[in-house]
Amino acid sequence: MNIFRFLGDMSHILSVIVQLHKIIKGKSAAGISLRTQELYLIVFCSRYVDLFWNFSSMYNWFLKVLFIGCSGAIVYYIRMGPPQRATHNPELDNFPVQYILGPCALLGVLINQDHYSPFEMVWAFSIYLEAAAILPQLFLLQKQGEVENLTSHY
Repeated sequence: MNIFRFLGDMSHILSVIVQLHKIIKGKSAAGISLRTQELYLIVFCSRYVDLFWNFSSMYNWFLKVLFIGCSGAIVYYIRMGPPQRATHNPELDNFPVQYILGPCALLGVLINQDHYSPFEMVWAFSIYLEAAAILPQLFLLQKQGEVENLTSHY
């Protein structure tokens, strides 16, 4: 295993876990875009759809499950957690995600490595979507006018 990939994986999963911890322990989702988190859940579910038939290593399988699980938990707590749900402001978090999903899906179908593989198209879609998924968060921060310490690093 490449040490740089390992360090990148660890920093990425650590950031997701820190965000989940902040939401749960702080009992607040203020300043966090639910739409961005839902887009990231779509990114991880579409990218790791091969989880069920393509096993390369326990490390790889565990990280895929952890990314999907943590992203799902973040979305769950913002949507359903009684203290967190009350702190989410849907009036500010109203970016129209169809303007992101549509073009990313089209790019995934048109620009990918193997035009005959549905899995390759879905994987390419996840790559394009990951690049654009931060837009609702940026729009939320711009509308809010104030930034919390954790969300200021976007």
